Amino acid sequence: MSSAQDRARVRAPEIQGGRGWLNTDKPLSLAALKGKVVLLDFWTYGCINCIHIIPDLKKLEAKYPNELVVIGVHSAKFQNEKETENIRRIILRYEIEHPVYNDAEFAVWQSYGVRAWPTQVLIDPAGYVVGAASGEGNYDVIDQAVGKIVDEFRKRGELNEQPLKLVLERAKVGDLPLAFPGKILADATTDRLFIADSNHNRIVVTKLNGTLLDTIGAGEAGAADGAFDKATFYRPQGLALSGDSLYVADTENHLIRRVDLKSRMVETIAGTGKQTRDYFKTGPGRAVALSSPWDLQLAGNTLYIAMAGPHQIWKLDLDKNEVSTFAGSGREQRTDGPLLEAGFAQPSGLAVSNQTLYVADSESNIIRAIDLASGRVKTLVGGDLFEFGDVDGSGDDVRLQHPLGLLAYGDKILIADTYNHKIKELDPDKRRVSSLFGTGKPGQADGTAPSFYEPGGLALANGKLYIADTNNHAIRVVDLKTKQVTTLRLNGLTPPANSPMMTSADVAPNAEEIKTPAQQLRVGPNATLAIEVELPPGYHLNPLAPQRYKISVNDAKNITIDEKNAARSAKDLKLPLRIPINAVSAGSTNLQAQVTLFYCREDNTGTCRIKTLVWQVPVQVTADANAPNEIKVQGKLTAD
Repeated sequence: MSSAQDRARVRAPEIQGGRGWLNTDKPLSLAALKGKVVLLDFWTYGCINCIHIIPDLKKLEAKYPNELVVIGVHSAKFQNEKETENIRRIILRYEIEHPVYNDAEFAVWQSYGVRAWPTQVLIDPAGYVVGAASGEGNYDVIDQAVGKIVDEFRKRGELNEQPLKLVLERAKVGDLPLAFPGKILADATTDRLFIADSNHNRIVVTKLNGTLLDTIGAGEAGAADGAFDKATFYRPQGLALSGDSLYVADTENHLIRRVDLKSRMVETIAGTGKQTRDYFKTGPGRAVALSSPWDLQLAGNTLYIAMAGPHQIWKLDLDKNEVSTFAGSGREQRTDGPLLEAGFAQPSGLAVSNQTLYVADSESNIIRAIDLASGRVKTLVGGDLFEFGDVDGSGDDVRLQHPLGLLAYGDKILIADTYNHKIKELDPDKRRVSSLFGTGKPGQADGTAPSFYEPGGLALANGKLYIADTNNHAIRVVDLKTKQVTTLRLNGLTPPANSPMMTSADVAPNAEEIKTPAQQLRVGPNATLAIEVELPPGYHLNPLAPQRYKISVNDAKNITIDEKNAARSAKDLKLPLRIPINAVSAGSTNLQAQVTLFYCREDNTGTCRIKTLVWQVPVQVTADANAPNEIKVQGKLTAD
C-alpha cells in the first residue's frame, strides 16, 4: 500500500457529488465517521477484478467489525452501471454488506485522483489519507496498515469502536425460487432444462415446460463433492452436457465440477479451489488453479472454458483430464492474431459452430471468433474497452454493452447483450448484428414487445429460445416462430431451506407511515382492528415468507390487546387481518398498527418486495351504544 505518511498529510475529501447511498438508511460522511478507520473501495460491477476482492473486504470487515468502515465507491464504467437500481441488484447478488455510494459522475473518483478499478484508499480516524492500493492481492498489506492504525488511535483514545448500524438492501427484498440465474442449457432429447441458479448455489433441473425434476446442490455456498443433496457450489455459471455428465463452471470456487446425472453424484475435476495468478499453465485437472471460470463449451472431448479472471480461454482435455491455457496473452485488451498473442477482456460466453469457437468478450464489448483449425483469433463485431453502446450494423461500427451469453442458431449466433437488456443476432459471415428482442431498457414485459433485465444465458430446444433473465430471477421463453415471449413458470421449485429471509421483528424495511382520521370505538370486550391492504394486480403474498404485524396503544386504560394478538409473525397470515382488541373504558388514545408484508408476482419472478405500512390512529373510546366496535385501516402496495 503506497503511503502518504512521508509526505504532507492530506485531508480526505468528503464523499459527495454522486447519486446517493445504498446499504444504509441515511447518507454517511467522513466527518460523521471521525474516530473510525475508513477504507474506500473504488469499483464498477462489471469488472471481474473488482469482484475478486469482495472476499478480501469481507475478511477485513469481519476482523475489524467495530473499528473499520468499508465504503464501496461505485464509479461506473458502463452507462448501465450508473443506475442506482442496477447497483442495488449487484449488491444483493454479491451479498455486499457495507455502505455503497453511487459515484456515477466520477466526482469522488476525481477528488481522490483514482486511475484504475479496483483501487482502495485508507483513511485514518482523524480523517487523513494514509495510503492507497490498486488491483488484486492487497489483503495482507491493507490488513497490516489497518491493524497499525487501530493500535495507534486506540492508545490515543481517539478510536470510535461503537458499531455502525446499517440497513442492508437485502432487508428490503424477499427470496424467490430462482436467484440471479446465470447460464442455462436445454436438452430437447431428454426434455430437460438445466439452470445455474447462481445465488442459490445450486443447479436446477426442470422439464422444458418448467416442471421441477431435480435440484443439484444443498443450496449453501461451498465446494463439497458428493450426493445431490450434500454437494455444494458457489455461484455456478456455465454448463455443458455430454451424455449423463453435466459439467459446471463453479465460478466463485474457481473449479470445474462434473455431475453424474445417473449416479446423482457431484465431483470436482479441475481446479484447486484457490484463484490462480498464472497465465500459462498445463497439468492434471486437480493440480492446476483456475480463476473465475464463467462459461463452458464442449467440442468433441475438449471442454473450452471462458476464464474471465485472467482474460483468457482455457481448455480441459476430458480424455487425459488435463488443463491448459488455450488462447489469450492475459493482457486485458482487444488484440487479434495467433492464439497466445491475442488479447481478451473478461470473456464470459462461448458457442461453437463449424470448427469456430465464438467468444463474448464482455469488457471489450465485442464478439470474437477463434478458428480451431488455424488457431487464430479475430474480432467479428463491436467496439473496445471504452467503446460501447447499442448500435446495430456491421463490423467495428457495431456497439454492444457487456455481452455475456452466446448461442449457435443455424448459421447465426445469438447474443445476450446483457447491459443493453437485449437479445441480438449475429451473421458471422457478413459480420452483421441486428436486434431481435428487448427494448434496450430493463423490464419484464411478455408478448411480442418484450423487455428483459440483464439477460446472461441462452439455450435452444424445439424451436424455443430459453433466456436466463438474470435480474428478473426468471427464465423467459421465446417461440421463434411466433416471436411471442412468455415467462416460464417453475412448478414445484422453492428457495433452499437455508436461504436467508429477513425475519428480524425489530426491522421495518421500506416503512411508510399513514396518518388516519380519528375513529370512534364502542366500549366492550369484543372489538376488532381490521387491516385491509390492496396488493398490485398480478401479485400475491409470498407463502414462504413470514408476514407480520405489531399493534400497540399509547394508553392501556382505554384499549388493551392480549399479548398473543399484539404481535405475530407467520407464513399463513391472510389479508384482510382481523385482530381482536378490548375497548376497556371511555377516553382518548392513539393506536399504532404496523404490518410488514412480503409480496411477489404470481409467477414468483421479478423482485419479491417487502413493504412496511404503519398507521397512526387517534381513537376515541366511547360508551355510545351506536358507535362502531371496529377500527378500520387501509393501505395499498405498488409494484414499483
